[in-house]
Amino acid sequence: MNRQAQAVMLLLLGGAVVRASVTDLYLRYVKEGLRPFLIAAGLALIAAAIMTLWYDLRPAPASADPGHGPDDDGHGHAADDDGHGHHEPRVGWLLLLPVLGLLLVAPPALGSYAVGQAGTALASKQQSDYPPLPPGDPAPVTVLDYAARALFERGESIGDRRVRLTGFIAPGPDGQPILARMVLSCCAADGRPVKLGMTGDVPVGLPHDTWVEVTGRYSDRIARDPVNDAEIPYLAVESWREVPAPRNQYE
Repeated sequence: MNRQAQAVMLLLLGGAVVRASVTDLYLRYVKEGLRPFLIAAGLALIAAAIMTLWYDLRPAPASADPGHGPDDDGHGHAADDDGHGHHEPRVGWLLLLPVLGLLLVAPPALGSYAVGQAGTALASKQQSDYPPLPPGDPAPVTVLDYAARALFERGESIGDRRVRLTGFIAPGPDGQPILARMVLSCCAADGRPVKLGMTGDVPVGLPHDTWVEVTGRYSDRIARDPVNDAEIPYLAVESWREVPAPRNQYE
C-alpha cells in the first residue's frame, strides 16, 4: 500500500469518525461526554490525510546534479538491491475493512445477551447518603439510581413514593423477565449491566430487548446474580408500557 492509499484510508477513517460523532451513532460506542474528543480526533485524521496527499502529489523539484540520469540504475526506474521493483504487501488493504464497517454498519447497543454474560455492576458498596428523589409522582429515576438506593440503603430515600424507570427486558436468574440497563465507564467495551427484578404487574410475553417504562414502588426482595453472586434488587411494579428505544441506550 503506497502513501497515497494510506492517506485515502486516513481520510475515510477520519470522515467515518466525524460522521458518527455528529449523529447519534457514536453513542453505540462511547459515553456521551466524549463527543468533542471524537470530533477533534476525526478532524485531525482528515487534516493528516490531506497533508499527506499534498506532500505526495506536489511536483518533484528538478535534480540538482545534471551528471546523473533519471535514476541511479540508469534505466529510468528505481530498483531494489535484487534488481526488482518494490511491491507493497496487498494484505495492507485489509485495514480498509474496519473503516468500511464504521461507515456502512451501525451495530446495535449492548442488550439482553450481554446482560446474561456479565454480572450486575452493583457488586460493591456504593454511596449510602442519597439525595431526595426528584419531584413528581411518579418520580423519574434511572435503573442504576433505583438499584443503588434499594441495595445500599434498603430503600430509605425512596420510602413509599412511586418511581418510574425505563429499561429493556432481559432473562432473569429464575427465567423470569428482569429490567436491565447497561452502564459505561468509558466505552462499550467496558459496559456492565444493572439488573432489576420485578414483582407485581410484571411485563410478561415480551421479546428480550423490548424497551419498557415501568412504574412501581420499593420492594425489599433480593435475588442473587448467578454470574457473580451479587445482589439483585426488586421493584414492585404497578403498571408498565412498551416504549421506543431511547436515543442514548446506556446509563
